[in-house]
Amino acid sequence: MASKSHFLDTSGENDPVWIHTEPYSKRPQFQKLTDNLTTDACVIGSGIAGVSTSYELVSRGVNVAMLEARDILSGESGRTSGHLSSSIDSGFTELVSKRGKDGARLAVESHTWAINRVGEISKQLGIDCEYRQLPGYDISQHEKGQDGHEDDVKEFKEEAKIMNELGIKASYQENFAVNGWDGKVDQRDALTYPGQATFHPTKYILGLLKWLTQQPNFQCYTRTRVMSVEEKGLLNKEVKITTEAGHTVTCANAVEATCVPLQKLSVVAEMKFYRTYCIAVRVPKGSVEDCLLYDSMDPYHYVRFTACDDNDDYLVIGGNDHKVGQENDAGGRYSELESWVRARFTQAGSVDYRWSGQIFEPVDYTAFIGANQGQSHVYICTGDFGNGLTHGVLAGKLLADEIMGFHNAWSKLYNPSRIPPLSQIPGMVAHDAQINAQYKRFLQSDIRDIEDLAPGTGGVLNPTAKAPVAVYKDDGGTVHRFSALCPHMKGVVCWNRDEKSWDCPVHGSRFGKDGVGIMGPAKGNLPPADEAGEALLNQTSAA
Repeated sequence: MASKSHFLDTSGENDPVWIHTEPYSKRPQFQKLTDNLTTDACVIGSGIAGVSTSYELVSRGVNVAMLEARDILSGESGRTSGHLSSSIDSGFTELVSKRGKDGARLAVESHTWAINRVGEISKQLGIDCEYRQLPGYDISQHEKGQDGHEDDVKEFKEEAKIMNELGIKASYQENFAVNGWDGKVDQRDALTYPGQATFHPTKYILGLLKWLTQQPNFQCYTRTRVMSVEEKGLLNKEVKITTEAGHTVTCANAVEATCVPLQKLSVVAEMKFYRTYCIAVRVPKGSVEDCLLYDSMDPYHYVRFTACDDNDDYLVIGGNDHKVGQENDAGGRYSELESWVRARFTQAGSVDYRWSGQIFEPVDYTAFIGANQGQSHVYICTGDFGNGLTHGVLAGKLLADEIMGFHNAWSKLYNPSRIPPLSQIPGMVAHDAQINAQYKRFLQSDIRDIEDLAPGTGGVLNPTAKAPVAVYKDDGGTVHRFSALCPHMKGVVCWNRDEKSWDCPVHGSRFGKDGVGIMGPAKGNLPPADEAGEALLNQTSAA
């Protein structure tokens, strides 16, 4: 039997902290879809949005089939930082400017509902997932007394006023400091707000899956890659889903809970795609206040905690985002996160985990959840930016309501067919120009010769007058070649040294070192360009 590819378990070479207490080996195994299937609803994707939507539908008696291209929880939900927050990533001042106060109130209401829903379900199903409510703190990136600090304080005061108007009890607290912050860096003063939460995301999702597998109206198929989702018929429409193996799922409604829809453009063109970095640092249990902490840097640092062992907890810090495929200095980004922690929390111990994830930022800072553009029975959930976990949970209720024909006030806010505000058009044009400039890679080559590659690394070889080739040299020195053209829109992929993946700088699709597709909007794998590449990809598929 072929050895299992790491990219069937997760979307990068590096493991996230969540496997420390919940290893991949504890995840349930499911069969591939081997025949055609008819069901009420088909949910594509087994992350927080897919599992939450399945839970809400199955609880209401709907027959649900879930399809996953790789193994359970192999996407971004297993690589998150684990915070549940009603404080929107962009800030409410910015959100109100784009969606108005009514829209911002709906955002608060829906994210608050999601925070509480995780707690309710955890208690109801007996899921031990470290769920707890705690305060959130926003601090200045600048030290007290330095240029910029007072500007941040002014923004905190304005933000607190708006948050209270929207229903979040926020306040500015002068000289506030996090308990356990004993370093010399003085960033006192904070915007504080209660009612936030954190949990162990994979324990929660696996707990939901355990319940789902015990229900007669739920079935799940893994290693079943979806290649097309189409509405058929005029009056009595149905959805036809075709898999890579050629099987068909026929259903009344389909949900693409795949981080980003598996399609060419539409809402894909209304988002920016970023890599974000995390480390997990040991700190003595109880030595630092349990909270959600954010600074004002752009991109900002974010901090929360999870269990390690009897003596220590893990302080999880993230940040240092950059556009997908457009930077390759992960080592420096991890080092900056570590330095940031050690300068502020002197009791910080070893760094046990380093990993990265992917986020999707809509131009109006609001996720796309609902019927896809131009469709009435195919639904999407995307554009989660820094609030992916609460977006995934609230999507469960919103999509279940829409599928069953129930009114939900959140629909207007998250409607994928909404028109972007005119104020965002220049930014969208600039973003489009910036990503289109990435096609310059057709004229670039990462390596001059395959001999330049060290074992365990990759690079794009762009021979004159020939198609660019993505070359991976494995640890044993065997060379594997794949097409370097992303199947989505033919952008030339880049080698991600940190996660050992091929990342497309145009719309953010990603592929493992073995060519397997690990992130849309591309639907398939990187096509092999030689026998060794084909053998490696086939080995992954057969594992």
